[in-house]
Amino acid sequence: MEVQGQWAEVFEGSDRQEDSGGEGELLGSSTVTLAPLVANPPPPPVRRSQPLVIHKSRMNSVGLSSVPSIPNPFPELCSPSQSPVLIGSLSPPRSDTHLIKVFGEDSHSRSLWVIPRATARDVCHLLVQTAHCSDQENWALIELHSALGLERVLEDHEVVVEVQAAWPSESDTKLLFRKNYAKYEFFRTPVLFFPKHMISDSADVTKGMTSAELIQNLLQSGTCPEIQGFLHVREPSRKAWKKVYFFLRRSGLYCSTKGSSKEPRHLQYVADLEDLNVYSITNSRKLYGAPVDFTFCVKPSKDRIRAQDLKLLCAENEQTRTCWTSAFRLFKYGRQLHCNYQLSQSAPRLQEVVSQRCESEASLVAMDFSGKAGGRVIQNAWEAQSAEREEGQAWRRREALRCSLPNLTPGSRPSSIHRTQLWFHGGVSRKQAQRLIEEQGLVDGMFLIRESQQHAQCFVLSLCYKLKTKHYLVIPCEEDGRKYYTMDDGLTLFIDLLQLVEFHQINKGILPVCLKHPCVCVAL
Repeated sequence: MEVQGQWAEVFEGSDRQEDSGGEGELLGSSTVTLAPLVANPPPPPVRRSQPLVIHKSRMNSVGLSSVPSIPNPFPELCSPSQSPVLIGSLSPPRSDTHLIKVFGEDSHSRSLWVIPRATARDVCHLLVQTAHCSDQENWALIELHSALGLERVLEDHEVVVEVQAAWPSESDTKLLFRKNYAKYEFFRTPVLFFPKHMISDSADVTKGMTSAELIQNLLQSGTCPEIQGFLHVREPSRKAWKKVYFFLRRSGLYCSTKGSSKEPRHLQYVADLEDLNVYSITNSRKLYGAPVDFTFCVKPSKDRIRAQDLKLLCAENEQTRTCWTSAFRLFKYGRQLHCNYQLSQSAPRLQEVVSQRCESEASLVAMDFSGKAGGRVIQNAWEAQSAEREEGQAWRRREALRCSLPNLTPGSRPSSIHRTQLWFHGGVSRKQAQRLIEEQGLVDGMFLIRESQQHAQCFVLSLCYKLKTKHYLVIPCEEDGRKYYTMDDGLTLFIDLLQLVEFHQINKGILPVCLKHPCVCVAL
């Protein structure tokens, strides 16, 4: 529709009143129509537009409240409507919220307002989103008491505010946010956590129970055998350590006053599992004079932590300590722990394909496709190893040919690409690398790569296998004028460290296990 002639805007129903000397009031509701102009109208007075302040009470009268809201383009930066964790300004959104501070491994922290019933799982979920972590699996909150050398992983169902209420005032206790791959590992590989010689027969179970049957029987019927073994215990008010035989039952922790005797008259009650927390201890030799470094302690969960209230225990090796601490958690929480594990498995998995590949690794077999009749399974172990070496050499030739193509420029994949990877930790020492792997859980296949401090231009692959950390030297070498990296004296060559990691994620090579879990550190 075209409009011809001269037209003027006429405001109808306006609340604005004018006089010769006064100013107009605030604009109410108005409509705009077009009216034809009469011939030779008098020129209207010139009026300058003035800013209008629209009060909240008038917004509803003009229909502004009915305008649809604009969707938030950054939902991960805001708290979900039903989330128990509220992230925003430092002023509390509600009167019943509590302020907690969570630290990352780089000593930086993030403050969160949480409701009284917020669990460790809720806090981890929000931190994963706000810190933009690359994956959502295996994150945990760690309760750390630096002065005492104590730390423990909070269970997913534990209420964070209640945990902090048991902390001593004006202490250095804090919460850490970091990876922990071993939190539920005993559900996947129980044989590593519960060796047969530590499982004792009990009156309510059958004899000869395996480690897998121990967990299944506990979850299904609530009954379980005893965990037994020698532990070093620090005597009260003394610095000496004494070797004592302990028994862990569902009813509590006991020790024998006469060797390994299980007679009731020789058993001494130590602690109740229902009111007990177990902590691992770092640097126990220096702090407490422990005979070895595999130390842990138990204390009542409701009492404030004091050095004189700790029951210090020391195992002979890491597997023994892991067995005791895992049994404490499993006996105390039982089905609740398994429910936490199932919830963690139902969470979105960003690396589902890698996980399925790792789970089915044991079912892989060597195949020979060289004949005309199709593939055959290689039964002989020596023939399978020979086929693996030939495949590795063929893969090496294919990669060398790909790198020598003319369209591959030298800058397309720089040799320093490893510095951007999460598994690269720069110049950390051997001891620091072992500590990082221990802190994030001694799980088979967890690894990191670091610069060698003893050999120039070399790197070290630190890998966890059977609760121990092994170190493999990665050395540079040259062939046909090109630079490569190798771990097996030049038998298998890699153009950079990224290719080395990708290869060993699907092939063991000289390693005892494939690379599975990178040791990462996230900044909050």
